[in-house]
Amino acid sequence: MKNIRPKLIELFKQGYCTPQIARIARTISEASATIHYNIKKLETEGAIRTYKAVFDYKNIGEGFCVYLFVKLTSKAGADPDTIVTEIARYGEVESADLLAGEWDMILKVRTKDQDDYYDLLKAILAREGVEKTSSLISLKQVKAEFVLL
Repeated sequence: MKNIRPKLIELFKQGYCTPQIARIARTISEASATIHYNIKKLETEGAIRTYKAVFDYKNIGEGFCVYLFVKLTSKAGADPDTIVTEIARYGEVESADLLAGEWDMILKVRTKDQDDYYDLLKAILAREGVEKTSSLISLKQVKAEFVLL
């Protein structure tokens, strides 16, 4: 049988997952049509933006997790939305948040290992507008996307 695992993982990361309506209906004792209607309403209102899988990242080759604090230059800090949006497009960046305080943004990054992380860090540091960074390495993830691991 053909191994399409990498393709599936990439699609699941992009939101190619759907709710299990029949399972939800059984769990909360409601009709499937009612569940479907309410889910569609939440999607239309923008309350649900996407569906995604919760991975065991070590099992898919992305077990190295780092929280990267980024300080912008004063010029880039005047318009942080642009640079954070550009950095968020890196495939290794799981989440990107703008901050108030000493640091301007925090990134949650997942890579295969520290060598891949180092390559990404060099690319981020080379970007115009990035002044400095600080990395915090995650030793063990206990909960992800509201799921205890």
